[in-house]
Order: sequence, then structure tokens, then C-alpha cells
Amino acid sequence: MPSPQHLSILDYTYQLPEEQIAKYPLSKRDESKLLVYKDGSITDSAYKHLHEHLPADSLLVFNNTKVVEARLLFTKSTGGAIELFCLEPGDQYADITTAMLQKGKVLWKCLVGGAKKWKSEPLAKQIDYGIKKLDLQASMVERLSDYFLIELSWDDASLSFAEVLHLAGQIPLPPYLNRLAEETDKTTYQTIYARHDGSVAAPTAGLHFTDSLFEQLAAKGIEHKFVTLHVGAGTFKPVKAATLQEHEMHAEFIDVTIGFIEDLLANLHKTIVPVGTTSLRTIESLYWLGVKELSRKSLVISHKSVASDQSLVVSGQLENKEEMALYQWDAYELPQDVAAADALQALIDWLKEKKLDRLITKTQLLVAPSYKLRIAKAIVTNFHQPQSTLLLLVAAIVGNDWRKFYDYALANNYRFLSYGDGCLLFAPES
Repeated sequence: MPSPQHLSILDYTYQLPEEQIAKYPLSKRDESKLLVYKDGSITDSAYKHLHEHLPADSLLVFNNTKVVEARLLFTKSTGGAIELFCLEPGDQYADITTAMLQKGKVLWKCLVGGAKKWKSEPLAKQIDYGIKKLDLQASMVERLSDYFLIELSWDDASLSFAEVLHLAGQIPLPPYLNRLAEETDKTTYQTIYARHDGSVAAPTAGLHFTDSLFEQLAAKGIEHKFVTLHVGAGTFKPVKAATLQEHEMHAEFIDVTIGFIEDLLANLHKTIVPVGTTSLRTIESLYWLGVKELSRKSLVISHKSVASDQSLVVSGQLENKEEMALYQWDAYELPQDVAAADALQALIDWLKEKKLDRLITKTQLLVAPSYKLRIAKAIVTNFHQPQSTLLLLVAAIVGNDWRKFYDYALANNYRFLSYGDGCLLFAPES
């Protein structure tokens, strides 16, 4: 599989009129339009009819991450406004869940709006909740190139950081909506199955699913499973470099149980359909993590069979034999001929060897043209921004036909981006 490093991002753009960006969702989630693309043909439908377009042996994979109120607004003693956008926890925490459960204080990587106005004095705000008041304080620990490390502390040690954000923060709507978050966004910008706090953006393909739609899918025998990928702000990051080689793919936390990986292994014969780009990146990452483990074992065996370390050539990501994370170009540099069943089994064996019941790690997987799907057979997804890695993912699945159905959607008044309509895309039969 050739690397997409030299792809020009200018080849993945289109004109998106402002009036076709959905600023608000429809009142009934599953009445959003659904464009179905299969074998080169386009069908107009709606999410509430999704079950009609899926084979009975399908397995849907959903991302059950929960959007947190990641924007914190402070006012300086002099009256100036400072906004903290909480991106991800400090490196000392094993995962997002651990950091979200911290009580009393926590270290967080943040973007800071109005940073030039913030010298070194702590910021403070008071929040009324019930008959109580919460005092929240933010102190700058370190300025780094891409973010600030901030210590957030609060005076009610019974509250977790997730609870503090819920009381003090605002939902971080995507910047392209160009409006302030409203009270209704706390519900509408959240899937009905969201469970695990940690995302700063919703897995938006899932926003269209309702209880009645789940019932229709189940009635047809279509199963569903859940994974967790905490969506970072990098999902909105446009590719500004001329080629992908100069673009750093954002890394995001994934959290999956060994039981899910075993279920995935047992259902490889089915039509596996991730709902959303995050779900697709998660299950495809599991494949490559398994390949990475098989490669590590192979290298260890080779290492034992040679007289000197100088005879062993490994990539930088494989030198640490205990490491289980996925980097931007791994999928293009690792062995390409590993069966999905073998890769998933290797990952299961690794977890059992480590006596772990879940895998919590980071993935930087970049899915772009030349990428070959290993687990997924189709995807349910929204319409994405021009020159984005999300659009590149779509192009990787359907090739240049992405232009065909994007042009069709634009001409037929489909609503675009997070609160907009979506599509069901089937990968060509290999």
C-alpha cells in the first residue's frame, strides 16, 4: 500500500456555500437525509430508512464517547476575558477517564483565547449550583508551542473534573457553525448513547440515531457494538500543508474492551459498518495494532537468531517492545499481507499476556487515498469540510467518486457538516 505522503490536499476541495452548512439540527434526528452510494449509483433516502439499505448480516459499530463542556470562560480582575479550551489531560494521566475522575485539581492541555492578556496571575470564577457555590481557579504551568499546560483546581473535593466541567463549562461547538452554544446544544450535540466523558467534538454521524431507528435495525437482525474514541479538537484542523507529508495527524485516545475485539474477530464474515469516521479509525487501528504486535514478535525472533543487534533493522515505532500505540504512517509501513483474523487474534493474545481486559491507547491513523480497508466494509458518515482529513478518509473508501456524490448532495440541498445530513457509503468489492 503506497504511502499518501505526497498527495496534494488541493485535489480534495470543493466549494461549500455558507447556506448549506447546517447551523442547527432537525427537530427529529432520524429525518435527516441519507445519501446511499453503492457500486457507483446514488440513492436518496433518510436515516429512518437506514435498515432498508443494510444487509441483514450487518454489524454496526458506534462510538459512545460523550462531549464534555470543554470551554471555560474566565474574567480577569481587570475585566479582560480569557477562554480556556480543554483539549486533553496532561501526560501524567494514563487515559482521559482517569483524568476526568480527578478531584480537587487536575493538569490539562488547553488552548487559551486572549493569552496575550494573561500574564501569570491565577484566574478565578465562581459557579452557583443548587444552594452551593463552586470556586474554580486556573493557573498557568507552562507555555508550549501548540498549547498551554494549565492547573485547574476547585474547592469542592467531592466533585470530579468531569462534574466541574458540566457545572462551569460550555459545549464546544465546531468553529464553522460560527455561533455561540445554546442550552439546547447540550442535548442535540450529543448522541443518545453517549456514555464516556472525554470528547471535545461529537461523533456526528451518530447524532441521527433514535430509539425507534435502533428498534428497526434490531428487527432486521442487524447487531450493533460500541467502542470509545475521544474526539480531539484536531478533527477540525484543516490540512494547511501542500502535501500530507508535512501535515501532522492528530492523535486521539481509543478505549475498547477485549470482549469487543473478540466480538469483532467472531463477526469478520459480516458486513461491518462503522457509524462515523471515529468508529472506522478505531476498528482499523485495532487491525494495525495487531499487525504491529505480530511484527514485534517476528523481530524478537529474528533478533534471537542473529549474533548482533546491528543485524536487526526496525522502524522507530517498533523499537519499544512494550509500546502499543499507532502512529501516522504505520499503516503504510507495516506488513500489508496480514489477515484480519490473525491481526485481531494477536492483539487479543497481547492483552491476555498483559492481563488487561481493555485496550486504552492513542491512535494517529491517517486514512487517505491508497489506504485499503481491513475491517470495515462501509461507513455511515456526515458530509465533511473541504481539504480535511475526514474528506480524505471518504476518498480512501470510494475513490474519486467522492466528487460525484458531493456534487449531487450540493445540487440537491443536502445539509452539510456536524448538524447536517449524511451518507451511507459502501466500499467497492475487492
